[in-house]
Amino acid sequence: MFDFDMNVEFLRMAMWNIVIISGPVLGVALAIGLVIGIIQAATSINEMTLSFVPKLVVVLLTFGLLANLMLVQLTDYFAFVFDQVAQVG
Repeated sequence: MFDFDMNVEFLRMAMWNIVIISGPVLGVALAIGLVIGIIQAATSINEMTLSFVPKLVVVLLTFGLLANLMLVQLTDYFAFVFDQVAQVG
């Protein structure tokens, strides 16, 4: 059976994978939002679609470019977890 330390280690690895997988997409969304916010503040244009559409496009492009990395990372983690569960049973 899994002991407490092993469960905590699995949770730590899961949280780290979440950060690694979601970090680049969230970072790009933050950067694009900041740039568009500065442009809107400088030009006094307060159009909601001006901030939403470019952010959506860039986040989708980033997700498309990094999807392979994300899936490989998740596949490796789940393969490790399933191997650990198989060793117990």
